[in-house]
Amino acid sequence: MAGRRRASRAGCSLVLLLAVLVGCGGRPSQDSASADVQRVLDRRAAAVLDRNESAYRATEEPSGSTAEFTRLRAVPLADWSYRLTDLHRSGDRATAGAELRYRIEGYDRAPVTAARTLRLVRDGGTWRVASDVPAERASQQLWEQGAVTVVRGAHSLVLGVGHSGERLRAYAGLADRAVPAVTEAWGADWSGHVVVVVPKSLEGMAGLLGAPASGYRGIAAVTTGEAGGTARAPADRIIVNPDAYGLLGDFGKQVVLTHETTHVATRAHTTAATPLWLSEGFADWVGYRGSGRTATQAAPELGRAVLDGHVPAALPDDKDFGFAGDAARLARAYEGGWMACRLIADHWGEVRLNEFYRAVGDHKKRAGAVEGALRDVLHTTPEQFTQQWRAYLKAQLG
Repeated sequence: MAGRRRASRAGCSLVLLLAVLVGCGGRPSQDSASADVQRVLDRRAAAVLDRNESAYRATEEPSGSTAEFTRLRAVPLADWSYRLTDLHRSGDRATAGAELRYRIEGYDRAPVTAARTLRLVRDGGTWRVASDVPAERASQQLWEQGAVTVVRGAHSLVLGVGHSGERLRAYAGLADRAVPAVTEAWGADWSGHVVVVVPKSLEGMAGLLGAPASGYRGIAAVTTGEAGGTARAPADRIIVNPDAYGLLGDFGKQVVLTHETTHVATRAHTTAATPLWLSEGFADWVGYRGSGRTATQAAPELGRAVLDGHVPAALPDDKDFGFAGDAARLARAYEGGWMACRLIADHWGEVRLNEFYRAVGDHKKRAGAVEGALRDVLHTTPEQFTQQWRAYLKAQLG
């Protein structure tokens, strides 16, 4: 019995010893690979910031390309770093997930983040990057689409691919006129500058948004950013669709840039509580403010509907603003929101319009936000405001 117990204990000890040996030879190896890969990514990030091509090349597989590094040289970067999120290793090859974090100098108070997938190979005990691409369903970065040209304006930074410096300076001029116009209408409680990104084509725009191109055909520009963004949020990007934007006249181009700049300025007060008729309508109101354009000139689709006796029964719903839907319906939604904001400015004054916008967004939740702002700022009810808006449409467009 005693002998058997000793054998049993010895057997258990051997099993435990084998388990420890397997653990020491397995998991730490994976941990070591993760640490080694993170160090490579750290060196790669430092090379980007230092504009050190030889150091960057040292992190690449020998047959790899430094094209992206070359394109990045023109971008004024304040920070660039990678955080390894996962690693799947098979011998001397590995696939890594990483979070890229970067800031544009003078514009981003907080980093922009982008999910990346990297393939790595180990050669002579050193891990090197074989490819670095957007993760599945993640958006592209502008420098992945070609050489970046940078133009600085008085209130703007324009980054473009596939466009001449002269053309990009025209965008900067429009943005520089938009910024003071927006500040005059909204106030000075925003950064007072914008980043405009101009890809080569509609397809390039879609790549930057990580979405199908079909959803943005005919859309001149969009603004990306965090709703309710704080002072620590990355700067918004105004992303231009050059195919649609190029079809506009000088006035239309200015309205679009001023509209999008308004979204940048109002971002901190635009939350889940803000309906699209208000955020888009207010941006259009600022865009047309002081232009002298009449309601019939600026709202042709809605004007036709009113003349035909089809006065909307209610303010536009969020779903009416879908880019992939009926173009005429989309136009009427934008025009209806603009007319609502124009009504507030005409009847209650521009100061009250600003207060109304902020009160709605500061409510944070959709339920009760518009109702509360109508009551507290405009001293009316949703039913009364809707009736007044419908009467305003008939008077201005009928």
